[in-house]
Amino acid sequence: MLWLKALHLIFMVTWFAGLFYLPRLFVYHAMSDDAPSNERFKVMERKLYYGIMTPGMVLTLGFGGWMLADYAWILYAMAGWLHVKLALLALLVIYHILCGKWLVDFKHDRNRHSHIYFRWVNEIPVLFLFAIVWLAVLKPF
Repeated sequence: MLWLKALHLIFMVTWFAGLFYLPRLFVYHAMSDDAPSNERFKVMERKLYYGIMTPGMVLTLGFGGWMLADYAWILYAMAGWLHVKLALLALLVIYHILCGKWLVDFKHDRNRHSHIYFRWVNEIPVLFLFAIVWLAVLKPF
């Protein structure tokens, strides 16, 4: 079972690396004003989202779901922290999908947000990471 947890954590780190980096690319993309830079950012964003972030998310959820299924009988005693963690995870998936929407907006040159907006958006995954790790390690409820 420890190998499932290890794989879950490895792909969680991969997913979060993308969640931290993609909005930073959006900051720089929103600041760019020449065609070569715009095209370069589009390629980088697409490769990060579809090649690293989304597979990281799918595998994180897959291995997490596998552990959840294997430990389901134990979790009823500790359900409070798990329910909060799963709710935060659902919100994080929504954030991931929102990043995909911004990616498509940039792809079609429809971005309407400033680099300052994306600087703030870039901080959101930090809050999720802190809360989810705190819940998983300390199991406070």
